[in-house]
Amino acid sequence: MSNDDLKGKANQAKGDVKEKWGELTDDEQTKASGKADKMKGKAQEKYQDIKDKAKETYEDTKEKASKEFK
Repeated sequence: MSNDDLKGKANQAKGDVKEKWGELTDDEQTKASGKADKMKGKAQEKYQDIKDKAKETYEDTKEKASKEFK
């Protein structure tokens, strides 16, 4: 698991806690902040997925090109 994945999961967990606390205390600002943290966490995970896919595509293309030009 990468650093971005860990940060993403941590932000989602933090967001869940904030959102629940906002609901319990009837604090709309805390609840909204929790939702924002969750969205940030999901974006971090998606960013890591995209980085992983790009790296995989690069490696595959590099491997195919090296085979073609031998």
